[in-house]
Amino acid sequence: MNIILDLLALLFIISYSYLESLLKFFIPRRRKSVAGEIVLITGAGHGIGRLTAYEFAKRKSRLVLWDINKQGVEETAGECRKLGATVHAYKVDCSNREEIYSSVTQVKKEVGDISILVNNAGAIYPAKLLSTKDEEISKTFEVNILGHFWITKALLPSMMKRDYGHIVTVASVCGHGVIPYLIPYCSSKFAAVGFHRALTVELEALGKTGIKTSCLCPVFVNTGVTKNPSTRLWPVLETDEVVRSLIDGILTNKKMIFVPSYLNISLLLEKFLPERALAAIRRIQNVQFEAVVGHKTKMK
Repeated sequence: MNIILDLLALLFIISYSYLESLLKFFIPRRRKSVAGEIVLITGAGHGIGRLTAYEFAKRKSRLVLWDINKQGVEETAGECRKLGATVHAYKVDCSNREEIYSSVTQVKKEVGDISILVNNAGAIYPAKLLSTKDEEISKTFEVNILGHFWITKALLPSMMKRDYGHIVTVASVCGHGVIPYLIPYCSSKFAAVGFHRALTVELEALGKTGIKTSCLCPVFVNTGVTKNPSTRLWPVLETDEVVRSLIDGILTNKKMIFVPSYLNISLLLEKFLPERALAAIRRIQNVQFEAVVGHKTKMK
């Protein structure tokens, strides 16, 4: 009898959730203020990290910027100060656990407790698996997922104590679907998406509903990291477009942020299509970018 009641309750919740989602589609979501929040952004020296810092600066947040490139992060900090923000810039290697822990300790002493974390730093080495160096595979995982663990573990206790904060995972569409010549990158982004989902569920289980989570999953972004990307079905996105979607998702506490938004439907359809159909879609898609095959760089 209890299981029947539970199933009926589940059906009601599913129906209510769909209705709620439909209403939210037509009614604009309320946006929270981030003025005065202490925001840590990794990989802030260029690309998505840099433009995300600019957006938080415009909204009067206090910024803590990390990047392995000292010149790049200082340039970002300078532009944010011109926008009126208080900024602290640090040279940090997000593949180095001890450096991450020591930098977090320094930030807490010099700035305070972080309330919004944007795990954005990333590494990518486009190449055939057998042309990928062992150290490149290690670096990909150290930056793209293990760094997320170390930074989040170091910052989460203060968030949990206050039951307040926001943890943002910058992943990729490659965390939901795969592309050849990017095996380490795709694998690390699958891990990043899993990290976001598991962390979200664990925080809910612990009753820490005041700590929000978001995960950004764009298609190819024209940041210059991947050379000459092109596809026939997906657009190659400009950085500012991606960052607008990211900021909107953070301000509305959106859990999964796909860019473009229709990716959600595309990925859902892939789960139901037979393998032959998926292979045909990949041929039509014709994803291309520069990758190392053997000892040469080719368009793949």
